[in-house]
Amino acid sequence: MYPPIIEDSPGVDYNTPAHKRHQSLRFFKDHLTRWSVAVGGLGVIAAILLIFIYLLYEVAPLFKSADIEQTSTWTQTLTEEQRPLYQSMEEQAELAFSITADGAMTFSATGTGAQKYHYSLPLPAGTSVTTIANDPVDNNLLAAGLSNGQVIIFKHLYKITWPDDKRLITPKISYPYGEQAIDLIAGQQAVSHLSISDSEDQLLLTGYGDQRLYMTAFTKELDFLTEEVTLTEERITLPEVDGRIHDVLIAPDQRWLFVQSGSDELTLIDISNLHQPHVVSETDLTTHSAKVTTMTFLLGGTSLLIGDDTGMISQWFMVRDKQNQWRLQRIREFELTGEPITQIVPEHRRKGFLAADDKGNVGIFYTTANRTLLTRKLSNGPVEQLVIAPRSNYMLVSSNGATEFWRIENEHPEVSLSALWGKVWYEGYEQPEYIWQSSASTNDFEPKLSLTPLAFGTLKAAFYAMLLATPLAIAGAIYTAYFMAPAMRRKVKPVIELMEALPTVILGFLAGLWLAPLIENNLAGIFALLLIVPVSIVLFAFAWDSMPGRIRHAIPEGWQAALLIPVVLISGAIAMNLNGTIEATLFNGDLRTWLTSELGIPYDQRNALVVGLAMGFAVIPTIFSIAEDAIFSVPKHLSYGSLALGATPWQTLMRVVLLTASPGIFSAVMIGMGRAVGETMIVLMATGNTPIMDANIFEGMRTLAANIAVEMPESEVGSSHYRILFLAALVLFLFTFVVNTAAEMVRHRLRKKYSSL
Repeated sequence: MYPPIIEDSPGVDYNTPAHKRHQSLRFFKDHLTRWSVAVGGLGVIAAILLIFIYLLYEVAPLFKSADIEQTSTWTQTLTEEQRPLYQSMEEQAELAFSITADGAMTFSATGTGAQKYHYSLPLPAGTSVTTIANDPVDNNLLAAGLSNGQVIIFKHLYKITWPDDKRLITPKISYPYGEQAIDLIAGQQAVSHLSISDSEDQLLLTGYGDQRLYMTAFTKELDFLTEEVTLTEERITLPEVDGRIHDVLIAPDQRWLFVQSGSDELTLIDISNLHQPHVVSETDLTTHSAKVTTMTFLLGGTSLLIGDDTGMISQWFMVRDKQNQWRLQRIREFELTGEPITQIVPEHRRKGFLAADDKGNVGIFYTTANRTLLTRKLSNGPVEQLVIAPRSNYMLVSSNGATEFWRIENEHPEVSLSALWGKVWYEGYEQPEYIWQSSASTNDFEPKLSLTPLAFGTLKAAFYAMLLATPLAIAGAIYTAYFMAPAMRRKVKPVIELMEALPTVILGFLAGLWLAPLIENNLAGIFALLLIVPVSIVLFAFAWDSMPGRIRHAIPEGWQAALLIPVVLISGAIAMNLNGTIEATLFNGDLRTWLTSELGIPYDQRNALVVGLAMGFAVIPTIFSIAEDAIFSVPKHLSYGSLALGATPWQTLMRVVLLTASPGIFSAVMIGMGRAVGETMIVLMATGNTPIMDANIFEGMRTLAANIAVEMPESEVGSSHYRILFLAALVLFLFTFVVNTAAEMVRHRLRKKYSSL
């Protein structure tokens, strides 16, 4: 379609074929440009929206609660003697292991309840099993307490084969210390409560019977030729404990013995010296006259989980007080349904646990995240046996002769808002802290995934970078755009903008390998540099202003800044050469040692000062270029009008030029801040990557962007660690979005306010 015909103008014929083709082509170009810009803008918005949606897609599963689904159930008619004293599952959750009072050990299919394998403990004649205890570190190592005061130690192991490409799991019972029963309780009295702890050098057994607490220690000697272990037995005399004992537990490090007696009293016994065990403290475990109903270790054996008859479950572990003495501290608590807790079952590989009460309610909890992931009523009576698979993906619930097999979906229980952003009291720490530590060399390690130190490090790095870059960049932009000679500006501005093209990996490399050691070895000179160079510039300016006019006018207007180059170089060299003298005179020869010993300020070679200098160097060109363009673009008639009305150049700059250019200057600062917040390579190579929360300029940090770059290649796809790294990216995305939105609102207000000048 052709545009409307334009009437003839004097001397111009718009109706010629050539003009019509030109008008049609211009019309097409206008529409093409308009649609291209619109499509491009919408494409950018769509791309950002898709990034946001993808980040949400990866992050959303972190906050999903647990869910369970029943896969099978079977019913058995059991006598009191046939009821299992202990149950567990193997790794693949295909076989369930149970042991009864007559020593019968049965391996049944979890899906059908059909018995697959059957073994028997070598019980002495006329005895039965009274209690079963498992080692808190090795769940497959069990100790069976007998009715005659003896103990049998055994393990249930599993061998996987693939006949005809089908998995076959074959259980095996082994006796690492022989099939002979070990004497524990004197007087042929039954073992009512039992605990076992096995280490490389020593085996400890503790049992309660005959109204007394007994302990036997076995020193282990390994024959390197036959690989047989010889036990040397030693009877340990333990302090007396008041009240009837209900449970005993030995810590895996074999330093502490926890004895629960009475209704809610826990006696802590130090057994680090087995020849002189002594009571350290006695602690009330409950409040409001509640009674303890069950006690067990959390994974690793550092924390105790205490259940009571009010439905509360509390977590306790050892901490040091202000007098450097050990005490048992109540850390956090959970509630099931208000009914008495009958069982607490810890997970095998995470700091979570299952709990059941006497009304058939079952709950799934996670300690450090302080999350109650699920509570559900699974039976009409008390849960007799509650078992969780080693991978925490299945559980067995036995009640009223029926056994139910449930599948568990609980992928990310360790994540919660409080764990990500609040202080968490982790095992081994003296108080709640913000900790990021996603991996370690031991299997017992619990990931600590607080984003607060990373967010703090991001803001810290950006703050010191902006502290250096903002005044220098804006002051340079003001001088270049307003005072500098045009010929000099045409040389200076491209050179500064060329700095922006320098790869940040090069800046990070130089900062980590050259700048950091330079600052460390010349710290006093660096501080002298910050003082001597500005003073030298001011003194030179005063001296220049005092010179005769013929000398001052010999330099063309706007070229005076070139005279400062030798001043800056000479004063900088003087400051750096004074480093040794200043340290020897004021700081006993070493400023870093003086800071640490006298002021208590630690010094790390790769620190925020290094990052501020290096990242400030990277941010300066961005702020300078945008701010300089904004100042230079101020209409000249505003400046000329101000000068014509009698204002000085400085008054014109402050009251007219800067106010008019303020939206652009503000945008420059915000864009520079966004660059500093999202910077990766400089902080990756120059900060030491220590995720600590310390405002000290001489300490390092770890930023969100650097953390993603460091840990994303090592994270398991779909794991909590992997998704939290995406959450860190989402936090950066939202931070940038919010800051840019706020900056745009402020910019529009500034533009509206000063557009009338």
